[in-house]
Amino acid sequence: MVKKVEETPSMIDTFKEFNQDKGIDRTTLVSVLEESFRRVLANIYGSDDNIDVIVNPDKGDFEIYRNRIVVADADLVDDNKEITLTEAKKIEEDYEVGEEVSERIDFAKFGRRAILNLRQTLASKILELEHDSLYNKYKDRVGEIVSAEVYQVWKREVLLVDDENNELILPKSEQIPSDVYRKGENVRAVILRVDNENKNPKIILSRTSPTFLERLLEAEVPEINDGLISVKKIARMPGERAKIAVESYDERIDPVGACVGVKGSRVHGIVRELCNENIDVINYTSNTKLFIQRALSPAKESSININEETRQAEVFIKPDEVSLAIGRGGLNIKLASMLTEYTIDVFREISDAENDEDIYLDEFADEIDQWVIDAIKALGLDTAKQVLKAPREMLIEKADLEEETVDRLLDILKAEFED
Repeated sequence: MVKKVEETPSMIDTFKEFNQDKGIDRTTLVSVLEESFRRVLANIYGSDDNIDVIVNPDKGDFEIYRNRIVVADADLVDDNKEITLTEAKKIEEDYEVGEEVSERIDFAKFGRRAILNLRQTLASKILELEHDSLYNKYKDRVGEIVSAEVYQVWKREVLLVDDENNELILPKSEQIPSDVYRKGENVRAVILRVDNENKNPKIILSRTSPTFLERLLEAEVPEINDGLISVKKIARMPGERAKIAVESYDERIDPVGACVGVKGSRVHGIVRELCNENIDVINYTSNTKLFIQRALSPAKESSININEETRQAEVFIKPDEVSLAIGRGGLNIKLASMLTEYTIDVFREISDAENDEDIYLDEFADEIDQWVIDAIKALGLDTAKQVLKAPREMLIEKADLEEETVDRLLDILKAEFED
């Protein structure tokens, strides 16, 4: 039997904001409300095992009942799960020892602190559900392109929001250097990873990842989606230049031509998206020497020596082709090394007449500091002509020498062979 009590004000209205703002469905809201009530009541009574919580989302109200067993006045041990016969008869005269009393609880009587505690518990639980929903939405979408709106631009990252107002992060390291972001504009990027440390998901985006370029290419080239062309490898210097190795599974299709399109029509949009990043497309091959040769295009090599164990390649090129092989700022040779996964060293090819006479570097010890000689010899260059045929940029980068030091070294060595 249940004693009728005066109807309490509808407290569920207090929590409608959570349902409206976070888009949580009614069933989940009811479950969260019930669990939140139970947690607060367990703190008040010590246990919620004998508590029934009934939430009515249609009416927007709830009812809480505490169930206790009637015991003789002298036998009361646990006043949460037991009620004395005297107290039970105050509720209903017919109660006897051993019967169960179901008494409705007016939650409001616990005061403002209990209600505040309930709100905090509910907010915490809904935040947890929101995080789970965000993680589940994006965890299987790594590698996909998303379009999101710029919400806030900071020094180290850009905060974007998707169409459901979820927060996405584009770190500075994943931005193309020449990118400019303005609040309210839409930005495309690839989902790089989904972190979920301490159940606080972070969706990390990237515009510098090779995967971003690959997905853009897939959208422009139907033959890739159809499985007729495969993107084998991509190397990028974001915003500057990229090299893509492609392979065709249909001998009737030219993979390079299909990817580039008529007059570059299929890559124009990608180039604009990537802030005018130049894109070179080459044919992939499992022949290492041929692959390195294609990767170094537009330069044409004379010969290549390959060390499979150390994954190093020595490429000999005619003097007038060296600058093409290296590229502006060493860009071409860097991308070729990234694409082929070989350390590529470019050397000038010299004629037999030039090779007749050579001088060991140690003989220049009176003019060149020994530490400079040692740094050059560490590259495997022991003679003057070996150094002279090596690209200046390679000497600067790999020997870790200043430009002035390398220029002085080359001047001294050149002077030795001048008439």
